[in-house]
Amino acid sequence: MLFLERLRLNCLEHGPKTAIEFRSQRGTERISYDALWHRVTATAAWLAEQGATPGDRVAVCLPKSLTAIELHLAACSMGAVSIPLNPAYSTPELEYLLEDSQARVLVTAQRHPGQAGPGALAVDSPTRIVAVDPATFQRSLPDTTISLDKGKLAYESPALMLYTSGTTGRPKGALMSHGSLTANINMLGEAWQWSADDVLLHVLPMFHVHGLLVALHGALHAGASAVVRPSFEASTALRDLGTKDCTVFMAVPTMYRRLLAALGDRKLELGHMRLLTSGSDRLPVEVFEAIEERFGHRVVERYGMTETGIMLSNPVDGARVPGQVGVPLPGVEMRIVKEGTGKPCEQGEVGELQTRGPHLFAGYWNDPGKTSRSFTDDGWFRTGDLGLRDSRGRFELKGRMTDLIITGGFNVYPTEVEHVLARHPSVLQCAVAGVPDADWGEAVTAFVVRGDASTTVEELVRYSRASLAAYKSPKRVVFVDALPRNAMGKVQKKALVANLAAESPKPA
Repeated sequence: MLFLERLRLNCLEHGPKTAIEFRSQRGTERISYDALWHRVTATAAWLAEQGATPGDRVAVCLPKSLTAIELHLAACSMGAVSIPLNPAYSTPELEYLLEDSQARVLVTAQRHPGQAGPGALAVDSPTRIVAVDPATFQRSLPDTTISLDKGKLAYESPALMLYTSGTTGRPKGALMSHGSLTANINMLGEAWQWSADDVLLHVLPMFHVHGLLVALHGALHAGASAVVRPSFEASTALRDLGTKDCTVFMAVPTMYRRLLAALGDRKLELGHMRLLTSGSDRLPVEVFEAIEERFGHRVVERYGMTETGIMLSNPVDGARVPGQVGVPLPGVEMRIVKEGTGKPCEQGEVGELQTRGPHLFAGYWNDPGKTSRSFTDDGWFRTGDLGLRDSRGRFELKGRMTDLIITGGFNVYPTEVEHVLARHPSVLQCAVAGVPDADWGEAVTAFVVRGDASTTVEELVRYSRASLAAYKSPKRVVFVDALPRNAMGKVQKKALVANLAAESPKPA
């Protein structure tokens, strides 16, 4: 049963039950399952009035809100392709995405930070740009609704397009079908034991696979309730977590760091919580251990991508090993192959992670070449991530293939160096990358946010060499005030290297 069919049944079965409780500075608005379905179908009728038809792309660039959620679900339900966009995008970024997607409709606010008004968008596409006020949007909905037409929602029909981060070039649209979305939700529902009794605290962005599919779709598919905050604020999240009306919490490592910092020396009793998960970036071992000590929970780490949804997860019942991302979800095939040859790796040997199964995306929008290169001839998706599998079948990530450092002919995996440096008491955060070097090819370089200004480069190099071979230890340590991160908190290593190059003196 497809996700939207399941949602429709949940609206019938759980009618008056709260589906979404949206908490903001304006107050709290609760939407029952039956009211949510009515608003989604009315919103679908409104989109049809704006010119959207089945198969069209519908872009939504709004602050996190009930209106944004309903527009996304409405686009999917009418057979259109939903494109949630980051409201922080600048005008040039929006123009590129609209021209690339050829969206039929863009629903946006009157103005966002960093943007000109909608009328200033110079778009060479058939996009109709409609500006709305999320707070009052529901008043503009027509009396008519659009019923769910299963004929428009075939398993292979496109449902969603999420743009990748664009760290290796301009963003690409990853197109997902109703079938692939549903497959991933079913896998996670089984692995994480979702139930209608759960209450999710939702603090993630809605334009990313983590917040939209893993969190929101997961809750709605299970018939659970979602307490939604418009943004993450550590003290507010701690208060929500402590009120005993939430059972599930999903966050990224940066959020957990901020929760721990806001907690100070205190502990927070979270015995009522059933599940805390972390994703979208590596959770440092020291953060994992601090969460266990201060919250009384061992976080469930998992691994996924925009193109695949979630593939691996530590178990809800069973060992959760810090630094590992668990085992394949039910129905997911995973393998590790040697770079260049594609031959299977031995146990404990590092290679590229590849995956196959019904959870995979359909391909990159208007880019058959990139799509073809991303798959092997027998249908395995090349993740571009390095990892290994231990004797118990559990996976551990070693970073992106593009992050691999080759120094003096030796391979160095940045995560191994980061694990060591993070144990130093003065290292608050660190990122390791390869920087071009005339002698070594690439020099292992550590970018460090330190807690004690007296900590020296020499001290950190000596510290790392006590646990690492000399060729793995940093050749250079650069102290920075903060690590640049994207919207999901992932460290942008290319920006660190580029900034360092820009600051380096040029030869005379």
